[in-house]
Amino acid sequence: MIKVQNDVWERLALEDRPVIIYGTGNGADKIIDELNKRSIKLRGVMASDDFVRGQSFRGFTVKRLSELERDFADPVIIIGFGSQRPEVIENILSLAKRHTVLCADVPVYGNDIFDRAYFAAHEHEIREACDLLADEQSKRVFRSVIEFRLTGGLDRLTSCFTPKEEAFENILRLGTDESYLDLGAYRGDTIESFLMRTGGNYRHITALEPDRKTYLKLRQYAGGFPDVQLFNMGIWDSDTDLSFESSLGRGSSIADTGKQALSVTCIDTLYRKRPVTFIKADVEGAEERAINGGRLVLQRDRPKLDIALYHRTRDIFALPLLIHSIVPEYKIFMRQHPHIPAWDLDLYALGAASCRSRVRGKAFS
Repeated sequence: MIKVQNDVWERLALEDRPVIIYGTGNGADKIIDELNKRSIKLRGVMASDDFVRGQSFRGFTVKRLSELERDFADPVIIIGFGSQRPEVIENILSLAKRHTVLCADVPVYGNDIFDRAYFAAHEHEIREACDLLADEQSKRVFRSVIEFRLTGGLDRLTSCFTPKEEAFENILRLGTDESYLDLGAYRGDTIESFLMRTGGNYRHITALEPDRKTYLKLRQYAGGFPDVQLFNMGIWDSDTDLSFESSLGRGSSIADTGKQALSVTCIDTLYRKRPVTFIKADVEGAEERAINGGRLVLQRDRPKLDIALYHRTRDIFALPLLIHSIVPEYKIFMRQHPHIPAWDLDLYALGAASCRSRVRGKAFS
């Protein structure tokens, strides 16, 4: 299926050229930790010109690219941050025309690194997941993202970009009578997108946002809409209380080290007595728990699914296999939307819904 002589970490270990990291956030921290673990020497840290103010990061003075180019004739640059902004992606691709630019894949959550050893250990599951996918585009995306994670090559990733609208037009095809569950609703941006795609028509909306400050903004946006329920809760595979870390903003998540208590629920509790037709889950690494907590509802209603696949290293193969094990009839698709690195990878699934309902709510005309 996929053969790689050296993964990105092995390639960096063999490099004679100076290795530079571009970025100073959590992603760069994780990459530097892995470089140190593998005894790969880092020679510098860079940031975009507007962000360079003489600061230090991990023992290095943060410099502009022009400064590092004066210091090193032919550096190898590792991307240590993520972005979906077109101008940032274009800047990275432009940089790659001048220098060797790699993405050393590290997970948003967890510690598993997708290197050659990890691929070998999970090759059977990876093959099984690929075989489940419903169309050739999904299989191409799957293979390209796996190759990207192994090699760090930007061309592997950018070759399979498709806009999010393509998935809604060609796969989900939302109707005007959806009962929508938004897991990880943030400030309401995904509710807004949902309403734009349904002309403001829907049957019912339920949205969960665990971060308290963000939830208040969600209420300001959607609290007055008809037939809408908003909960300041997290999603899990049971109804309980967990620790929560809210210091990361959009990336707030359930964590053992979290300083706040958070009430969590499960899909089967939320929809025990009513149907759901569309579920979106982007829940910062809790996607597998969320799916497991919705087994009864998925089997009963076969709702359309839009699930983030990029938070944990295993998600790309584990979540398709899990959904198939719950509802073998699901048609499973995969799309990589424009983002460097592969952080906007989504699973879409279609099943024959068991019920249809008339339109009840309308948020706007």
